[in-house]
Amino acid sequence: MQFRTTRHPGALILAAGIAMTGISAPAAKAADVIKFGAPLALTGPLADEAKKQNVIWKMWLEKINAAGGINVAGKKMKAELVVYDYQSDGQRAGQLAEKLIADDKIDVLLAPFGSGHTKIVATIAARYETPVVACVSSSESVFDQTQKYLFGTLSPNTGMFGPMVKYFKEQMPQLKRVAVLGRDDIFPKAMAQGISAAAKAGGLDVVYDQLYAVGTMDHSASMSAIKAANPDWVYVTGYTQDLILARKQMADLGVKAPIISMVAGPAYKEYVDGLGPLANGVTSSNWWHHATNYKGIGVWPTTEDFYKEFVAKEKEDPDYIHASCGAAMDVIVAAIEKAGSTDKNKIRDELAKTDVMTFYGPIKFSANGMNAIRDLPLIQVQDKQIKVLAPADIKNGELKPIK
Repeated sequence: MQFRTTRHPGALILAAGIAMTGISAPAAKAADVIKFGAPLALTGPLADEAKKQNVIWKMWLEKINAAGGINVAGKKMKAELVVYDYQSDGQRAGQLAEKLIADDKIDVLLAPFGSGHTKIVATIAARYETPVVACVSSSESVFDQTQKYLFGTLSPNTGMFGPMVKYFKEQMPQLKRVAVLGRDDIFPKAMAQGISAAAKAGGLDVVYDQLYAVGTMDHSASMSAIKAANPDWVYVTGYTQDLILARKQMADLGVKAPIISMVAGPAYKEYVDGLGPLANGVTSSNWWHHATNYKGIGVWPTTEDFYKEFVAKEKEDPDYIHASCGAAMDVIVAAIEKAGSTDKNKIRDELAKTDVMTFYGPIKFSANGMNAIRDLPLIQVQDKQIKVLAPADIKNGELKPIK
């Protein structure tokens, strides 16, 4: 295995299982190695999410290299991953993406967590004509025809709104009033705006619809206003720590509703563990759940294979970040092997043709580079366990309104 993680100004280098410290220098690329590079927010507010990417890529790297590597025109080439911590600073993410491409001579760039930071690194990658694969970005505003080197394994946000509104209306016919609070950042903002529009289209009254600034540490004013609006459904977007804070302040201020959705809080173990009993009853959209039963290409032939290996190693269930990021690597390998080359434009062209099944599910890139829309799980925390409410083919629970 070749794996290197660096933090500046000091650096931690992990290569072939040997750890050492020092200052990183531009690395010459070995002729028999395919290099992947990733700026990750291993520290700062997005660390919970970024560490999941790091975990799964290390697992994937071990498996692909143990199997002999990547077949490029009949020659097996080992994979190497270079990771830099950009400390949740978007500007720094762009700088490190450029370093990975220009200095470390990577073949493919892996995007960090979140649509906003993905957009930053994708812009850098396009300048260098380097393919970049995003496994945790679902906002359509990030993917456009000018970003022809960017591909994403998550389905678009738009596939989540209508089905969620329809499901809740069917389950709770008395549902009338919705309150929406969203983080003013690309993905959470898109989710808040999307659900607000879908709720109105579904005949619901949106009685509160506001955004909060990135870095907000007190939601009490918003929660007081939501309480006064007396909604049947409260929908909040943000990242893990935002949502934990918001849910606690809802409880402190006595904000109650039969349905509380926090996107994508319940998808993460950190959210459920961080809230304890307060997580119970909270719903969310999700991109994947291990109850699915897919079979396809890659180092994990089936969903069950992936699930069992992950639980054996990490002692917890995987979530959609783990699955999407693992499948992203399988898709990249398929493109490289079809290209029969490490030429970046040839890899890019094969990525654009992607139409495969993986343990994570189908991946078929549309003209804008996004994965196709498909039925996505709707989940709820019940007694600290995640239950899938829909779609019908994988559901294992019924909606329990919050009392």
